[in-house]
Amino acid sequence: MRKCYFDHVATNPLLPEVFDAMVPFFKEDFGNPLSVYELGIKARDVIENARISVAALINAKPSSIVFTSSGAEANNFALKGIALAKQNQGKHLIVSRVEHHSILNTARSLEKMGFVVTWLPVDKYGLVDPEVVKKAIVKETILISITHASSEIGTLEPIKEIVKIAKEKKVPLHADGVATTGNIPIDVKELGVDLYSMAAHQFYGPKGAGALYVKEGIRIVPLIYGGIQEGGRRAGTENVPAIVGMGKAAEITSRDLNSRISHCKLLRDKIIDGVSKIPNVYLTGHPENRLPHHASFVVEFIEGEAMLLMLAMKGIYAASGSACSSKALKSSPILLSMGIQSALAQGSVVFSVGIDNTLEDVEYFLNEFPQIVNRLREMSPFAKGWKTGAEGDKCYTGG
Repeated sequence: MRKCYFDHVATNPLLPEVFDAMVPFFKEDFGNPLSVYELGIKARDVIENARISVAALINAKPSSIVFTSSGAEANNFALKGIALAKQNQGKHLIVSRVEHHSILNTARSLEKMGFVVTWLPVDKYGLVDPEVVKKAIVKETILISITHASSEIGTLEPIKEIVKIAKEKKVPLHADGVATTGNIPIDVKELGVDLYSMAAHQFYGPKGAGALYVKEGIRIVPLIYGGIQEGGRRAGTENVPAIVGMGKAAEITSRDLNSRISHCKLLRDKIIDGVSKIPNVYLTGHPENRLPHHASFVVEFIEGEAMLLMLAMKGIYAASGSACSSKALKSSPILLSMGIQSALAQGSVVFSVGIDNTLEDVEYFLNEFPQIVNRLREMSPFAKGWKTGAEGDKCYTGG
């Protein structure tokens, strides 16, 4: 049976060159970077080389890169670190409703600590309106956090426009770049962001490695206290192999990004064109302004989990924003925030391609998926009577 991995927003395979670069630091080059002898000096040097490579990927100064264990930690660090550093100036944060759970749940935890969060609405494409951001800013606002792109709907947010507003009001802006770093060109200087989160496994590096860009001059309180690692901004003995892997993956990504984008766009567009021909299936997110490797849909009459299970039986691996991804029987809050009805949001499915996918993979998928949809609809007790009520949802998804 053919195997087609269409879940690159979840994670990516480790590149062989990245693995090879990491191996020595599990074995003979095992030193602690704080040690003053040869093994420690070598470990410290490779960490700084990785920092240079990661910084180059987003056009940042190496000193502005703080290595973390993941994109989720980077997001937590950004929100809590700034909130605690600036709490004497105010306790108001602005966060969009299409953020990753590591942002949403961190913001909710800050609410319990006495901070106030304004939750920004989005339009039918999942876009944040810069003018809405402007109206939400008050004297006590100390941070704005807007994702650069949602891994669930793929929409690219107008970060540059929002940054202009934030700068006028002298409010720092954090962007979650986990879904974008390694998938589109990133220039933090051009974007103007103050903080930017990344995760290595999103661009063919190892899991357990992430980073937060902190613009020079931004004061941030550490999440983890202890030693002097990462310039005193994150304590704990560094995960040298993972950091080396992230640096190598960033180096390769800088070299290959344009070809990756061209390859993925071709496959993505074929998927969108093919799936959109299935009756009562609607694209979610913006039809053009989206991640180059990302295609997401809602399918009437059936649930996302059922589609994923039947796709997996055919060797096709994808994702959903509904019940199965949250491990609870509920609709995606991101889709609901876009105005999609709960019943339709249950039929969420996300396909994300990568450098390992081929046109033959897409053709195989486009042959199998319509049959799966038809079979599940034949089994669905909701197939009759839903159609009329769901027709109006086309406007929410750009259909």
